[in-house]
Amino acid sequence: MQATTIQMIAAALFAIAILHTFSTKFFENLAHGESRHAGIWHLLAEVEVVFGFWAMVLMVLFFAIEGPAPAKEYINSRNFTEPLFVFAIMVIAATRPILQASAAGIRVLAKLIPLPGSMAYFLVVMIAVPLLGSFITEPAAMTLAALILAERFFSQGISNRFKYAILGVLFVNISIGGTLTPFAAPPVLMVAGKWGWDISFMLQNFGWKAAIAVVVNAVALTMLFRHELAKLAPPDDSAAAAPVPLALTIAHFAFLAGVVVFAHYPPLFMGLFLFFLGLTHAYSRHQDRLILREGLLVAFFLAGLVVLGGLQQWWLQPVLMGMSSDAVFFGATALTAFTDNAALTYLGSLVEGLSPEFQYALVAGAVTGGGLTVIANAPNPAGLTILRGHFANGAVNAGYLALAALLPTLVAAAAFRLL
Repeated sequence: MQATTIQMIAAALFAIAILHTFSTKFFENLAHGESRHAGIWHLLAEVEVVFGFWAMVLMVLFFAIEGPAPAKEYINSRNFTEPLFVFAIMVIAATRPILQASAAGIRVLAKLIPLPGSMAYFLVVMIAVPLLGSFITEPAAMTLAALILAERFFSQGISNRFKYAILGVLFVNISIGGTLTPFAAPPVLMVAGKWGWDISFMLQNFGWKAAIAVVVNAVALTMLFRHELAKLAPPDDSAAAAPVPLALTIAHFAFLAGVVVFAHYPPLFMGLFLFFLGLTHAYSRHQDRLILREGLLVAFFLAGLVVLGGLQQWWLQPVLMGMSSDAVFFGATALTAFTDNAALTYLGSLVEGLSPEFQYALVAGAVTGGGLTVIANAPNPAGLTILRGHFANGAVNAGYLALAALLPTLVAAAAFRLL
């Protein structure tokens, strides 16, 4: 496939954006040491801004080189449903009624496990919430898990090593935990309709394997840091905010369900979201601060990925299609670390005549590698935005994250390839 000038520029900017995500600490140091331009350096140190910034550079060059008409036509051809959906689902899932109800359910399950300190509670969060993502979608599950972990564990003075380990396992478990159904994980959603993958198929070929890997990862993490967890007191909600009326909690879950059901129809789910904002304003005494800023940052990140990623097909598809069904699993796992896993499976869906073995290997590899970097899976920026304030200088080292996610990724790979 012959690349055009703008496609080659887009590939170069995509590579620069990836390097930028690994270099945010450098820009953070510049922000602290250079007062005159500290604002712009601080902006470039925000991981969520990276892809949006380089997408803006791409569009400026697109207008300059190709002209206004082709540039506008390209932008108009992009599908921004996912960034809008993630924004809406993040804000709804992070409200006090949803969090209180979820925390209550986790406490009930944790009481059934005879472990000291906060070990049982932590174990349930790391298992149940990722698997719940198969029903409420992965972005919602990531938001719930990250907010609970931030409040119950990250704020309690746990070690930096433990924080990275949690982040690595969380990203991997969320990525594979959404594969029990065909509509919750973005890389599965891209192919399920075309390839005829229903809930029965997902459970038989992906779901039970993913559940085993999620449990193994969570148990291993809990045992490895059992001494830190045992020292933490079990969650005490006696000083928590006043209980939310049951009717309001039901209304919140109804809005959450509505956004999930109409996830492919932005006018519908954004309309529901606007009604939801009115409800939260009417009952503001039962709400905490809505995470609108955090949600918008994540949406900006994903929108930038959509713009930059839309011009990568010329090199990415030949790389994927040149692999055998055995090699594509490991190739997809590795490539996912450097591009969104849904983009990989979408490209695969464009190719006719793929064998069932190739289809399985492509999707399994894509979800397996979804925890290695912040850009590997669409929900990852949501979790990072919520948790990164608990790391030094509010920055998460991309190299440490990849190392923390490596062992959980190998567990997931073994589950999908050997079971």
